[in-house]
Amino acid sequence: MIGVLFVCHGNICRSTMAESVFTDLVKRRGLAQSFFISSAATHTDEIGSPPHYGTREKLREEAIPLVPHRARLLTRADGAMYDYIIGMDEENLRHMRRILGEEHRAKVGLLLDDTPHPRAIADPWYTGNFDATFCDVKEGCEAFLTRLQRENII
Repeated sequence: MIGVLFVCHGNICRSTMAESVFTDLVKRRGLAQSFFISSAATHTDEIGSPPHYGTREKLREEAIPLVPHRARLLTRADGAMYDYIIGMDEENLRHMRRILGEEHRAKVGLLLDDTPHPRAIADPWYTGNFDATFCDVKEGCEAFLTRLQRENII
């Protein structure tokens, strides 16, 4: 099984959206048995909170089931548990590397790294634009899965 962990600041907007989108994507492609997927936060602001209502609403609009989740903090132990630890922006990346330690550095990347135009995914907590975030998350999840297939990982 391939472990994939999506990470953002509070684990209520982008990372939970990515967790739900990627889970739906692998199920639709008949690959769900190959993965265990979750999400986590780099900060304690929202620990224990459910996904943001904007994330829930956007996923509902797109007919993507919300993965039941409560925000949790990224831990050093996650580095050993997951094969891919995927953040949403450079700030996440810095905190992920600090929390996980140098030994897990190769597992860490950004969700849009595998797309033709790597960039940060804007935080809808601040922008209020869950539509744009969803488009970026979907693009990143599809590109990541394509890379795994191209590299014969799945």
